[in-house]
Amino acid sequence: MTAGDVLVLNASYEPLQRVSLRHAIRMLVREVAVIEEAADDSFGPFPRPRVLRLVRYVVARWMHRRSHLCTKSAIKARDRRCAYCGGSAETVDHIVPRSRGGGLTWENAVAACLRCNHKKGNRTPAEAGMPLLITPARPTAWVA
Repeated sequence: MTAGDVLVLNASYEPLQRVSLRHAIRMLVREVAVIEEAADDSFGPFPRPRVLRLVRYVVARWMHRRSHLCTKSAIKARDRRCAYCGGSAETVDHIVPRSRGGGLTWENAVAACLRCNHKKGNRTPAEAGMPLLITPARPTAWVA
C-alpha cells in the first residue's frame, strides 16, 4: 500500500477498492463519499482520508476490468484443473508455443500440471498426441 492509497467502502461498509488520494478528494468534492477514517495531517480543506464510505450503495458486480486481462493466475482460476489429464494445475501451457508465435491469450492458454506441460514441451497438443479436455475461451463472468 502506498501512502496515497485510500480504501473505499460501500454504503454497507463492504470494501470495494483502493483509489489514489487525488481521486478520493474528487469523490469528497462531488459529495459521493464521506470520510470514515482520516490521517492526522490535513490536505487543504479536507483531512487526509484513509478510508471513505460511499453515500449511496453500489451493486458490486465482480466483473472488473482486471478480470478481463489474461494472466496466468486468471487462466488457472478459469480452468482449475490440468487441461490434459484433469489433475492439479500448477502451471500454464500455451497451446501454440510461444516460440512459434503463440501468446498469452484466453484462447491459447490452458492450466496444466507440471508433468503434462513438460511432456508437451515445444509442440502443439496434436503433435504431442495430447488432446485437450477443455475448450479454452474468454470467460463471460468471473468465477472465483
